[in-house]
Amino acid sequence: MIDSANAATTDPDQRSAAPRAGLLIGMLVVSAFVMILNETILSVALRDLTVVFDVSTTTAQWLTSGFLLTMAVVIPTTGFLLERFTPRQVFLVSLTLFTLGTLLSGAAHTFWLLLAGRIVQACGTAVMLPLLMTSVMRLVPPQRRGATMGTISIVIAVAPAIGPTIGGALLASLGWRWMFFTVLPLAVAALVIGAIWLRLDSRTRPVPLDVLSVLLSAVGFGGLLYGLSSFGESGGGALPPWTSVVVGGVALTVFVWRQVRLQRHDRALLDLRPFTYRSFVVALVLTALLFMCLLGAAAILLPLYLQTVMHTSTFVSGLVVLPGGLVLGLLGRPVGALFDRYGARPLVIPGALAMAASLWLFSALGPGSPLAAVLGIHILLMAGLGLMMTPLMTESLGVLPDHLHSHGSAILATLQQVAGAFGTAVFITVAALGSVDPSGSPDAVGLRIAFIVAGCIGVLAVVAALFVRRRPAPTPVAEEPDGDQGGHPAQPSATVPGGTS
Repeated sequence: MIDSANAATTDPDQRSAAPRAGLLIGMLVVSAFVMILNETILSVALRDLTVVFDVSTTTAQWLTSGFLLTMAVVIPTTGFLLERFTPRQVFLVSLTLFTLGTLLSGAAHTFWLLLAGRIVQACGTAVMLPLLMTSVMRLVPPQRRGATMGTISIVIAVAPAIGPTIGGALLASLGWRWMFFTVLPLAVAALVIGAIWLRLDSRTRPVPLDVLSVLLSAVGFGGLLYGLSSFGESGGGALPPWTSVVVGGVALTVFVWRQVRLQRHDRALLDLRPFTYRSFVVALVLTALLFMCLLGAAAILLPLYLQTVMHTSTFVSGLVVLPGGLVLGLLGRPVGALFDRYGARPLVIPGALAMAASLWLFSALGPGSPLAAVLGIHILLMAGLGLMMTPLMTESLGVLPDHLHSHGSAILATLQQVAGAFGTAVFITVAALGSVDPSGSPDAVGLRIAFIVAGCIGVLAVVAALFVRRRPAPTPVAEEPDGDQGGHPAQPSATVPGGTS
């Protein structure tokens, strides 16, 4: 096994595999960037869409939280999909769904048709995230994963961060439909190029799909999020909010119990053995808190604050968050390189402190606050998130053996979307409930309370950051799990496209 690294320097086929791996990852990164951009591109248009379709703010936010929730429901199935089908097949289905959803959304004439298009988009996006992360763990050696994950963080974090900027510019100049029609040719181009170019060797096996687990996952995550969102609806939703929350909690409990039973026979929809690794769990908790603030506070609350309280245009509100998004993107690879050298702890703790401080500073703003203050605080927030994002992704997956990479990626991607969806639902609901506006629309008071809640989440992140270990493991299997690994031997990471997972 040790000699495989040396063989890579002498085998002509493997020498040519390195640039090929870079090209494959680059294509996946660009495709994922276009797709994930749609998570938040509508955030600046929510107020306009409430008027266009005559719906409430808490209903309109389902265009964002529904997108995230759909991803959270679909992503757990990707462990099955990546074992049952080739990467090329998964990629083509992913881009096809996203393209169809984009076309449907752009042509929608009712709110529910627009929401349906967003859900189809999300089904395609959900599959791309684990495919990208699993491919990196297969193709990149451990000592270079931090820098490569830094590139992926640009996709996962920067695309949602600059979504409001692009959306604001399109909304101000062309209208909300062009948020989709502009993306459509990019999606078609990625689909065509992938169909011609993508060739990644892999083994498949006819693993069974546990339909009951899929249903339990959908009911669980959907019930929890629907219940939280319904608290902000005047008169409640179709079901009492607490009923939805309880049903969702029970369904998720049964889902976990079923996965534990099925994984004994390697038939689980989502293998939960990564949770037996302490560093994975710590990184996962921090990632959840981070995405609640990134997608809930930075991408949703802040544009609402700028438009509702400071009365800026959608274009200006988009420009205000652009510098922070650029900072987040510029930090990706440098932070990844620092992780490869120093580990996660020296980066994550300062990042959590910066995140918490910026969220509390947002809660101190008022109608008379200057735009420069908002811009500066947002840059501080994005810098903090940039220090945390790459180390947490690399740390969480780096401690897992090869046979758990696909399931670890699915868990990580699922939690990112669930946390973002919960953050969006909770912050919008708190802003609506705390509002003094008789209509229940978020106002200065409600948004301030929502930012205070976000600040409390930031404090929790600081506490959790203290549990991050000081150094990364030298290999993916250096850290033994706290529990049973299920009898699977740990394998070294593949570094060539022809390897198997």
